[in-house]
Amino acid sequence: MGDYNLMVILDAIRRAEGGLSRVELSAAVGLAPQTVSNICRRLLDQDLIMEAGKEGTGPGKPRTMLRLKPSGMYAVGVQIDPAVTSFALLDVVGNVVLNSALTTDASIPPEAFVEVMAAEVLRLIADSGVDAERVAGVGVATPGPVDAAAGLVVSPPHLPGWTRVALRDGLARATGLPVVMDKDVTAAAVAEMWSGGPNATGSFVFLYIGTGLGAGLVFNDEVMRGSSGNAGEIGHIITDPDGPLCDCGRRGCVKVTCMPETLVEQAQERGVLPVDDPQEPRSLHEQMAALAAAAEHGNSAAVDVLEFSAQRVARAISALTNLLDVERVVAGGPFWPYLEPTYLRVIPALLDSLSATRTVHEIGLTSASSGRDGGAIGAACLVLESTLSPHAAKLLLQG
Repeated sequence: MGDYNLMVILDAIRRAEGGLSRVELSAAVGLAPQTVSNICRRLLDQDLIMEAGKEGTGPGKPRTMLRLKPSGMYAVGVQIDPAVTSFALLDVVGNVVLNSALTTDASIPPEAFVEVMAAEVLRLIADSGVDAERVAGVGVATPGPVDAAAGLVVSPPHLPGWTRVALRDGLARATGLPVVMDKDVTAAAVAEMWSGGPNATGSFVFLYIGTGLGAGLVFNDEVMRGSSGNAGEIGHIITDPDGPLCDCGRRGCVKVTCMPETLVEQAQERGVLPVDDPQEPRSLHEQMAALAAAAEHGNSAAVDVLEFSAQRVARAISALTNLLDVERVVAGGPFWPYLEPTYLRVIPALLDSLSATRTVHEIGLTSASSGRDGGAIGAACLVLESTLSPHAAKLLLQG
């Protein structure tokens, strides 16, 4: 119970932009002033918080404000993408200390690439100059599906050969650090919660647009992971019954109608983009950038491709917003910047028209604060969340 109360106080301090005094903490978390004072003394001794000046107007003693101490704890994040694996070292308040990226080498066995990742994690820590003893662990964001309990990556569609790879334990052995593993969409949602700002609290759906599409689910300030850690798989929600055949045997799944690769193919079929020379193929990022630029410059076929995809995505997301009764949708991921202008223009009105609660409240659509590089940041935030955030499960007695 004492550890849980400590997490509650840390979380309250983290969420307060200007910090909180001990008196304000007592009122905010509902603990006795002496309990709050004792816990704050413990956190100060551990270097996790700091006294950040005094505030106060009028009569009475000025209040000593408490804030998280950036150098009190660090975490490393790793995002595995079929094209690029990115790394970020964060301090406890979410500032990026150092980052890097490596090409995801599909030509070597996954176990060998785990060793490559481990070497890069250790190099990042060494080059940053931070106290290695203050690095709480490594978070890894990987495409799903995952076996969260066993720490396995289970045959992601865009990572051939990654069949039941023991990623969590392998990386822990190679780095000597605790490792937390989760799906990339869940990590992105955690990054949004940790970043602060208007998207950080309450209930929301995080629309993640990477090589594939997924959804991170946050309900009442807690991430919903599901029984196996695979909540948010939206790829087989049908948004166009007359659409192309999906590998699941049905037609018009969002997976085969709205993935960036599919949009590029549609643009090529309509003459917006040239078909690539097999000898010099362009990356998916280059092709999506060209499609977005064509739409921006008024190419009607390009606009149609993006608008039609926005309509389909809105149908898929509305199924979740109606089911969960969330406050908003937050969108991000590596390919979001190319879709952002069209999606922000088209989707909000569609979400409103499809909402079962539109007479009660609006459902907003906003862009993620973590930007395109949110994957590795989100992975590091997995460590901070698991270490510092209060969870009711921590109150359960272990036999």
